[in-house]
Amino acid sequence: MIPKRVLLIAGDFVEDYEIMVPFQTLLTVGVHVDAVCPERKAGDKIRTAIHDFEGDQTYSEKPGHNFTLNADFATVQEVDYDGLLIPGGRAPEYLRLNMRVLEIVRAFDTSSKPIAAICHGLQILTAAGIVKGRTCTAYPACGPEITLAGGKYAEIAIDKALVDKNLVTAPAWPAHPEFCREFLKLLGVL
Repeated sequence: MIPKRVLLIAGDFVEDYEIMVPFQTLLTVGVHVDAVCPERKAGDKIRTAIHDFEGDQTYSEKPGHNFTLNADFATVQEVDYDGLLIPGGRAPEYLRLNMRVLEIVRAFDTSSKPIAAICHGLQILTAAGIVKGRTCTAYPACGPEITLAGGKYAEIAIDKALVDKNLVTAPAWPAHPEFCREFLKLLGVL
């Protein structure tokens, strides 16, 4: 059986858990994952940030680990992949300005391929214009963006995920067990 292939798009200051945990989970069950970043190639590293919920008005941010990319963004062809994974953190706020990133997201959605986005990863989906008429969740501070993009923001528990057709979304990394499970179901792995 040919393993499923997932494209993971990230950038500097991606949330540490939101890239590491899904990446390793997918690899554990035999899914091939190409992790890419615009303007970077295989072997390059991106910096991560750890976001934690410590009782403040918003999450705290601490230095994370370096994450090594394993594929070249410049050579990505959407047709080669079965699904798309977009972690959160601060990276989505500038990745959504990259027209090629938005083209990739639109191509996956047009093909009804599974797309998993967590936390601030929804900023890329809203910028790509694919949430109109859909119900999604995200880190609560991104809720207004979903609404302004024509989607319905669902406020759910931080450890839950939401599925709407080919989209799997979640508020933050505490949702990883459900988020990863639902993405794997859409990929046809579970």
